[in-house]
Amino acid sequence: MLSRRAEDYLEAIINIAEQKGVVRVKDIAKALGVKPSSVVSMVRRLNDMGLVEYRKHDGIWLTEQGAEIGKVIVERHTAIRRLLEILLVPPEIANDDACVMEHELHPKTIEQIKKLVDFVLSAPDYPLWLKHFEIFCKTGRHPCAYDKKCDK
Repeated sequence: MLSRRAEDYLEAIINIAEQKGVVRVKDIAKALGVKPSSVVSMVRRLNDMGLVEYRKHDGIWLTEQGAEIGKVIVERHTAIRRLLEILLVPPEIANDDACVMEHELHPKTIEQIKKLVDFVLSAPDYPLWLKHFEIFCKTGRHPCAYDKKCDK
């Protein structure tokens, strides 16, 4: 089992690789807000675990095993962030909170969050209850409480 910190590094490596192609120590340090020496230390550990390949002057690459684990981490983060955004949490806060929650929730909980997010996002029309929730967030009242039609 990986530590939260190790998971954060794998997630950062995946995100940087998608954006830039090549992952360097300075990129990870910037993304995680840590010192380059901390990055080198963790990358060496991940290298020893067989999750990354690290060559000092060439960059950092995920191994097949590292990529598989990283994909799971990114999917967890994305599902939680999307759920929080559905709940109208501002995107920056949703992203920060997803970073915390992704490490603490049980895998079954994450699976159910993914299903709920997929269900909501695949709805043929914007779900009525989400419109009602937006109104509730603004007014503090359910729209059906004062609109007997309550179908729009």
